[in-house]
Amino acid sequence: MKPRTVNKIATSLIVFFALLIVAILVGLLGYILFRGLSHISWDFLFSAPQKIRAGGGIGPQLFNSLFLLVLTLIITVPLGLGAGIYMAEYARPGKITGFIRLIVEVLSSFPSIVVGLFGLLLIVNYFNLGFSLISGALALTVFNLPLMVRITEQAFRSVPKQQKEAGFALGLSKWKIVTSVLFPVALPTIITGTILSAGRVFGEAAALMFTAGMSSPRLDFTNWNPLSPNSPLNPFRPAETLAVHIWKVNSEGIAPDAAQIAAGASAVLVIMVLIFNLAARYFGRFIYRKLTASKRMN
Repeated sequence: MKPRTVNKIATSLIVFFALLIVAILVGLLGYILFRGLSHISWDFLFSAPQKIRAGGGIGPQLFNSLFLLVLTLIITVPLGLGAGIYMAEYARPGKITGFIRLIVEVLSSFPSIVVGLFGLLLIVNYFNLGFSLISGALALTVFNLPLMVRITEQAFRSVPKQQKEAGFALGLSKWKIVTSVLFPVALPTIITGTILSAGRVFGEAAALMFTAGMSSPRLDFTNWNPLSPNSPLNPFRPAETLAVHIWKVNSEGIAPDAAQIAAGASAVLVIMVLIFNLAARYFGRFIYRKLTASKRMN
C-alpha cells in the first residue's frame, strides 16, 4: 500500500474511535440527565428522603457529600503538597525515591472495596472512630493522596529550570525559591488537579459504605454546634453520601418512588461532577493568567 493510503486509513481509524468515545460519553450523560432532570426540584434538593411514602429528596445526602469533600481536602492537600514538593525538589534519585514512587503508584491503583475494608478494620474499629465522616475522609485520602502527589510533583518539574537557576544566582535559599519562585508558577496546575481529584469524592461509594456508614441521623440544620450528635457540622457522626444513597435506594426498594429518586440523584451527581471539571479548567486558566504574563502578551 502507498504511504498516502496508509495515512488516510490510520487517520480515519483514529477519528472513528475518537468520535465513538465521544458518542458513548454523550449518550451516557444524555440518558442519565434525560431520566433524572424531570425529578429534580427545589424540594428534592433540600428535603430529607422518605422511606415509607413517596416524596422527599436528597438534602442531607447532598450536604454530607459536600461536607465530606471539604474534610477530605483539608487532609489531602497539605499532605499531597508536602510529599509532591519533596519528591520534586528535595528527594535525591535512588532506591528510596524509587520505592516511594512505587508506593504512590500502588496506592493509586487500589480497588475501592479494599480501601473500604482497610478503613473498616483500622480506622473504624482499631482507632475506634466508628462510622463517621472523618473515617470516610481518611479513607478517601488514600484515593486522592497519590493523585495529589503526582500532580504537585509534575507541576513543579514543569517549571523552567532557568527560573530556579535565576533564584540561586540571586542568593535565595532553597525554601525561598520553592515558595516564591516555583510555587506561583505551579499553582494553576495544582489547583486544577486538586479540583479534578475532588470530583472523585462524589462518585465514591464502596469505600464509604464501610467507613462513613449507610445511614445518617436526623440532622438539625439550626444546630451548628460541631459537638452535637444531630449537628450537620459534627465530623464524628455517620453520614450517607449521595453515591451511597443511590446504591441503597436501588438495593432496598422500600420507597415507592425508588426509581425516580435514584434517577434524580444520579442526574444531580453527574451535574456536580461536570461542574467541578468545568470549574477546574476555568479556574486554572484564570489563575495562570493572573500569575503569568500571558494575559499581557495576548
